[in-house]
Order: sequence, then structure tokens, then C-alpha cells
Amino acid sequence: MTKKTLEGKVIRDQNAKSIVVLVKRKYSHPFFKKVITSSKKYHVHDETNKFKVGDMVKIIESKPFSKMKKWEVISK
Repeated sequence: MTKKTLEGKVIRDQNAKSIVVLVKRKYSHPFFKKVITSSKKYHVHDETNKFKVGDMVKIIESKPFSKMKKWEVISK
């Protein structure tokens, strides 16, 4: 099975080797036919601490690094 990849914006980088990424997704509502934007925050492992607030990053599913971190940064 392939791993999921997502794109999002870094909104928090205060913890060591960790960032929080906000991923926004647009979809059409099945009944009202309006475009809805939903967002979700992911706790992501950043080994080198090189990503800062405001950066757009790609993340990929990985092994669990901790209770919350199950994603890893792959590129900017």
C-alpha cells in the first residue's frame, strides 16, 4: 500500500524536531453543491529543524515517532 502525501503550511515550529502543519482541503458538498474548505492540523517530525512558520511543505505518512507524530517532512 502506498503512503499518503499531503501539502500544507507550517503554523508552529517551537518544539525541538517537531512542526505543526495546517492542511486545507476543498470539496463539493453532496447536497448543497457549495465548495467547502476544511482544514486539519498534523504534528510532523522535522529532524533538522530547518522549516519555519509560513513555509509550504510536503509531508508523508511514516512510522509513529511519538503519540501525536505519525508524519514526516519530505520537502519544501
